Formats: sequence, structure tokens, C-alpha cells
Amino acid sequence: MTKFAFPALIAATGALALSAGGASAQDAAQKPFTLSYNVGAASDYVFRGVSQTQEDPQVFGGVDLAAGKFYAGTWASNVDFGDKTDAEVDLYAGYKPTLGAASLDFGVIYYGYVGAPKGADYGNVEFKAAGSIPAGKGALGAAVFYSPDSFGAADEAVYYELNGSYPVVDKLSVSAAVGRQTYKGSGDYTTWNVGAAYALNSTLTLDLRYHDTDEHSFGKIYGSRAVISLKAAF
Repeated sequence: MTKFAFPALIAATGALALSAGGASAQDAAQKPFTLSYNVGAASDYVFRGVSQTQEDPQVFGGVDLAAGKFYAGTWASNVDFGDKTDAEVDLYAGYKPTLGAASLDFGVIYYGYVGAPKGADYGNVEFKAAGSIPAGKGALGAAVFYSPDSFGAADEAVYYELNGSYPVVDKLSVSAAVGRQTYKGSGDYTTWNVGAAYALNSTLTLDLRYHDTDEHSFGKIYGSRAVISLKAAF
């Protein structure tokens, strides 16, 4: 999972629909579940506008299981918080119903960290409610993430986001998102991103994205940055 984002995002970058050669629609309908995989690299790992790798490159990968409208998966990436933490490993599950033209997504995500110092306030659970509707050839969406014990804050946190995507031409789409991270204590900030994704083929997607926040005073990892990533999905 690219951090519901990605990701990620947190921005919508468009999806590639893949099908097995020679398989009929009836065969696909009879499958109780499907597995998909993804692996990739990026010039930086940015989550909600904040670098998770001290502005260094990222390598990531994940596995997803879908069974009807239910899904579950895991995703991992290197991280650098200035301590001994080496990697992030996420686990998630959810349900994707539809309501009229709206596609909904209700899920839970666990963020875990490998090598975190003993007693460090790392690792947390978030609950997600998201939805999107068609807007011409594109889509508009919104999401809310709630954590009762937020990473690095040890208190309640809520992240709100509005996003949209639009296919410009065949294989090329643009997308953007604006979000607000709030805490029960201090540390609130607003973040946004805008970028374009290009499908090199049925497996590889190249994404170029600009990220920023309104709180550069929090440190360089909150500063503006352009990130390029290459992701393979199969």
C-alpha cells in the first residue's frame, strides 16, 4: 500500500487494469480472490507532505488480496527518522461498497516500524473513510483518517483530504490533493501535492509530483520538494 496513499498517497495517480491473457469474464467471476503485487523506487518518501527518509531515496513494495468488495494487504518501505528505525511495515484491510455513482472505502491501517528504539512512540492504527465520484472523465474524492494514538504524538489525530484526478491523454493523467493534519495537541499543518503519472506500459508507471506544506518552520522535512517515482504493478 502506498500509504493511502500514494502513499499514498496521498494523491490519486490513476490505476492500471490488468487481466490474465486468455481468461474469460466468467473465469474471473469464479475466482474467490485475486492477488496483486507492487514494487518501486522514489527519489524521496513523502507522506502527507513530510519526508520519511530525510529527503533520501525510497524503495518500497506490497502485496494486496481482494475478495469481492473486501481487501487486505501489506506494504513496506525504508525510512529514516534520525534514529535506529530502518523500515516501515503496514498492514491494512477494508471494504469498498458503492452508493449510486459513489465508490466508498472503509478501512483500518496499522503502521509498524522495524528497529525503532525501545520506548519510542512509533506505530499506530488509523481508521479510514473515503469516497470518490466521477467528474467528467476524471474523479473527485475526499477522505478522513482518524488515529486514537497518533505516531509521534501519543494522542488523537485526524487527517482530512480532498483530491482529484483527470486523464489528459492516453496513458497520461494528472492529479492533486490538499489535506489538513490535526492533532489534539500542537503540530497541525496543511499539505498539498500536484503531479502527473504516465503509464510506460501495462506494468510500469512513472510519477512526477510536487509536495509542500504550510509549516516549513517545523524543519526541512516539511519543506517543498519534487519527487519522481517508478512503480511496477502486476
